[in-house]
Amino acid sequence: MPYINTKLSTSLSKEKETALKEQFGKAITLIPGKSESWLMLGFEDNCRMYFKGQSSSPLAYVEVNLFGSASQSAYDALTKKLTEILSTELSLNPSNIYIKYYEARVWGWNGMNL
Repeated sequence: MPYINTKLSTSLSKEKETALKEQFGKAITLIPGKSESWLMLGFEDNCRMYFKGQSSSPLAYVEVNLFGSASQSAYDALTKKLTEILSTELSLNPSNIYIKYYEARVWGWNGMNL
């Protein structure tokens, strides 16, 4: 039950959003036991963001929330893949992308906690 929320300082066209959705759906399988069939995604564009005191470069902040946990190597692989996707699809400089991971022991779904 992963959730990936992506905040961007730039506009996101419907076509690019669809491309990100499809590629993130494939990328989540780098975390063992995770798949697109349980993946929820959120995209927020045109966010007012600053990095190093500046707002002149396109930026992305990505939060990956997982029910359970994963190994460091799985997180490393997903970070690499998400960075590649954002760099390729949105021409973002990899040094302007932050990715944060959250692990949850309890996850609510369908009116109950897992």
